[in-house]
Amino acid sequence: MPTTPDAVLAEEEQRAVEVYDRLVRPTLRPEDDGKFVVIAFDEDDFEVDADDHTAINRLLARRPNARLWLMRTGPEPACRIRGVTGGRA
Repeated sequence: MPTTPDAVLAEEEQRAVEVYDRLVRPTLRPEDDGKFVVIAFDEDDFEVDADDHTAINRLLARRPNARLWLMRTGPEPACRIRGVTGGRA
């Protein structure tokens, strides 16, 4: 189990990327390139949308307590941003 904030962040990124590669990437179409994907990595769930807020809100409607990871789709996912709900950062 990671013990430092950087180690926790690295582990969460690794988990989110694994979900992206396993669940998200196979569903993407060419028109999804550059869209946002938000991943609830603890629940193996995700949403894709051109608008990051829309994707986040749809996923949080299903998973209100999810820990989220935001990425941008493409050959190499970019714009990785971690987030947690409940006012925690």
